[in-house]
Amino acid sequence: MTKRDQSVREATVADVARAAGVSKAQAARALGGYGAVSEQVLSVVIAAADQLGYRPNQLAKSMTTGRSNSIGVVVGDIENAHFGLALRGISDEVRREGYTVVLVNTDEDLEAEASAVQELLQQRVAGLVVAPCSSNETTHLESAQARGHAVVLFDRGIHALDFDTVRVEFADAALEVGRVLLDAGHRRIGYVSSQRVGGSYERGMDLGLSPVADRVAGIERAFAEAGDRWDPSLVRFNAASDEALAAACAELLDRPEPVTAVVCSDSLIALGVLGQIKRRGLRIPEDISVVAYDDFPWTELVEPPLTVVAQPVYDMGREAARALLRKLGHRVPAERLPLRAHIVERSSVGTPRAQPQPSPVR
Repeated sequence: MTKRDQSVREATVADVARAAGVSKAQAARALGGYGAVSEQVLSVVIAAADQLGYRPNQLAKSMTTGRSNSIGVVVGDIENAHFGLALRGISDEVRREGYTVVLVNTDEDLEAEASAVQELLQQRVAGLVVAPCSSNETTHLESAQARGHAVVLFDRGIHALDFDTVRVEFADAALEVGRVLLDAGHRRIGYVSSQRVGGSYERGMDLGLSPVADRVAGIERAFAEAGDRWDPSLVRFNAASDEALAAACAELLDRPEPVTAVVCSDSLIALGVLGQIKRRGLRIPEDISVVAYDDFPWTELVEPPLTVVAQPVYDMGREAARALLRKLGHRVPAERLPLRAHIVERSSVGTPRAQPQPSPVR
């Protein structure tokens, strides 16, 4: 094939095979990432493909291998910066192996999640990274894995099921949050989360293998250490919309004995809680203390800077991607990235004092 021919049409597998001096079948296996080829054949085929500017026909590849060059990622809330940063980590990692990412948002709705998984598999994605909204209703994920699809769980796990799961253990950091607030003199400590939970929180409730379970348990341990008990009515779940978040804050801030501190389950919840505090004319930390999970730049720029629990969100995304790539047969490092959470103390925690009557919310 002449250079003029190459400028007219794109290089094919046959062109690469001729340039590499191998059979078309060998070239196809090397370029498609399926079947067995030797290191020598792989090396000469990749070199020939680079020289010719070969670009794979993804439709043909998906018909041959049964999967596309896409990775499906299913999360609960793409407005949450936590998932946005994790997605960046996933995307950066899989792009090195030639994959793109297809993102689906579920609004933490189980039916939407099950539909998203089914639709992505119909699109022949190579594998799935899922932040499951439930640790109990998991039939759709079990079915996907049983049918041979590569599935990795992100941020939240599932009891007693054999899924690769990438998550941070928050028990120690959450215990430290409880200790910091208790040492400052707080006893009426509220916790607000968007996690969907049926009914009100009760001590010992099964919250699954989730960050929320670790965080709630950590604060309860801190109270137990202090010889006290945390009031379960101060834990507010299901704050997944502006209206629900406002209602949760009202239940904590407008009661006869309001909370003196609020722990926010993520940065999006924290923004909403700060807005509700401001609307009531309360000051941080003079009137109420605030702790937030996730250390994003804005948490240090607000006045006062927020005490936060930092976690390596980007690396969590990368590790989830690496786990999935290993399932797909790629040679990526086997060692796991260190995923540890830690508290960063700033200026949003103070000593509680006589609670002022909050201003009416307009």
